[in-house]
Amino acid sequence: MGAIMVQGTTSSAGKSILCTALCRIFKQDGMKVYPFKSQNMSSKYHKTKDGKIIAIAQALQAWAAGLEPHENMNPILLIPNSDLSSMLIINGEDSGETTSVDYFKNKAVLREMITERYKEVESLNDLVIIEGAGSPAEINLSKDDIVNMGMARIADAPVLLVTDIDRGGSFAAVYGTVMLLENEDRRRIKGIVFNKFRGDRSLLEPGIEMLEKLIDIPVVGIIPYIDLNIADEDTLTDKTKKCEDGSQTRDELEEELEKLAEVVRANIDMDIICKLAGI
Repeated sequence: MGAIMVQGTTSSAGKSILCTALCRIFKQDGMKVYPFKSQNMSSKYHKTKDGKIIAIAQALQAWAAGLEPHENMNPILLIPNSDLSSMLIINGEDSGETTSVDYFKNKAVLREMITERYKEVESLNDLVIIEGAGSPAEINLSKDDIVNMGMARIADAPVLLVTDIDRGGSFAAVYGTVMLLENEDRRRIKGIVFNKFRGDRSLLEPGIEMLEKLIDIPVVGIIPYIDLNIADEDTLTDKTKKCEDGSQTRDELEEELEKLAEVVRANIDMDIICKLAGI
């Protein structure tokens, strides 16, 4: 049993899509792989066959892994009602409305529940693909974190850090994220992935060489911009897709998942990824 975690320099950096791709790639390679995100905040959700509620991203990752979506894949989901309150979903069940302050007061209890869920899924699968949320460098939240480095510690998982180069500022975002982390957490980051790259990769090489020297972490992937018809969960995305109006068939989704896996496999060092995952 192994695990690998994907964290990001920002929201909408590409965590969900990279986790989805890895779920499909490892499924293609014959592994029993399972997606996991301890805490998600998303207005887009999916109801499982049992009527449980999880984030749409974990449902997509489940399908990529050849599984039916299950509440264990996303033990905590916050569905925003306003800037200060959210509907709290725990283990797929509606637990009522919570404010940010009240939610943070319950982090210790929630950590125990998340640890139990994670240990359960870890014991039943060859590999768990864990997704973080936002950025691990939110230093105001790091003390009670249960979704980024706090989750990496629970799982004792190596971390891939992904950044969206299409938005600009990726080198600074990677460097700043790494430098703001405690030494223990910094050492968990084993690879950097640049996402949504457009143009000639040779133009990146000088920057990559300098970045690797500065942070002593290798760049293991440069994923090109891919136009995919796969639902986004992030509010930072501004593109309306066909898949979000309910007209996309399962076969059409499968085609998109295969396309995603093909592109990511061709542009990431899977030998390193497999080694990190203990495969």
